[in-house]
Amino acid sequence: MSDAHVDASEREALYRIMALRRDCRHFTPGPRLADAQLERLLQAAHQAPSVGLMQPWRFMRLSEPAWRERLIPFVEAERLATAKALGERAAEFLRIKVEGIRDCAELLAVVLAPDDGTVFGRRSMPREMAWASAACAVENLWLAARAENLGLGWVSMFDPEVIARELQLPAGATPFGLLCLGPVPAFYEQPMLEEVGWRQRRPLHEMLWASPALPAAGDEPG
Repeated sequence: MSDAHVDASEREALYRIMALRRDCRHFTPGPRLADAQLERLLQAAHQAPSVGLMQPWRFMRLSEPAWRERLIPFVEAERLATAKALGERAAEFLRIKVEGIRDCAELLAVVLAPDDGTVFGRRSMPREMAWASAACAVENLWLAARAENLGLGWVSMFDPEVIARELQLPAGATPFGLLCLGPVPAFYEQPMLEEVGWRQRRPLHEMLWASPALPAAGDEPG
């Protein structure tokens, strides 16, 4: 491809967008996104890599007020169940805003499609590689949204079986996110959970594990 080379300014822009991306929960109420803008964002998601080119992601637009009101009780039920599971941190957790379903410009469901039988690259980890591939699409969407100065928040507090039933998904399909998307009053300086003191990001060096010593000659399995 004649235009495949990425220059320094493009590279720096990408790294900057990655650093500025946030999981947003506070949105500016307003109109839905223009269809052309939403299509750009979904096209970015659709350009994500997938194992065996299986493309297991599916998106549903649920931005009508009736859909929002229908789904919120299921999110609230899981929020309360999460608080109960957190024990002594329950009250602290309940003070944290966990979604912007009512206020965001667009509400999307992201769904893992029924297994299409792809074997290439996932014979030994069929489910895991489907999930990983679909998550790549969400990350693409997240970065594209930030590049358009829009916020995105991934809501995972719901019972997937209940939401699958509400959305009338086909057998074998699994919802794994309600994505709040739209303009925000401001982007958080840090991840919101750091700002509210819930948890601190760990440094990169803690994520790097040393490789084990190779077995000595003659110790290899026969």
